[in-house]
Amino acid sequence: MWQNAWPALVLLALMVGIAWALKWARGRMPGFAGLPGVPGQQGPALKLLASQALGPQQRVVTLQVGQGEDAVCLVLGVAPGSITALHHMPLPEGAAAAPAAPAGFAARLAQQLVNKGPGDAPR
Repeated sequence: MWQNAWPALVLLALMVGIAWALKWARGRMPGFAGLPGVPGQQGPALKLLASQALGPQQRVVTLQVGQGEDAVCLVLGVAPGSITALHHMPLPEGAAAAPAAPAGFAARLAQQLVNKGPGDAPR
């Protein structure tokens, strides 16, 4: 019976060893520095400013990339197979300090519930 199990056990040990070696090498290779999950590595700060749906799977998104004087505003076209840069410009004055408007239904509903007092409930 063991003569049939040895090849499977060797293959299992080989697969576990390869997975461990790839995980070990991931943190030590310079090409993997920007991947999420690597401790101590961060990319530029991103902030979603606005999003507008154009169709079922297409939308236009406005992002703030960076912080302070280096901040840039990007307008991106997002589709299932691609992301296309439509326009880029410096961030307008005061845009970083202004709070973003609620984007989705849940955020708008939560804002409306917070704005109403206990006596404003429907009867």
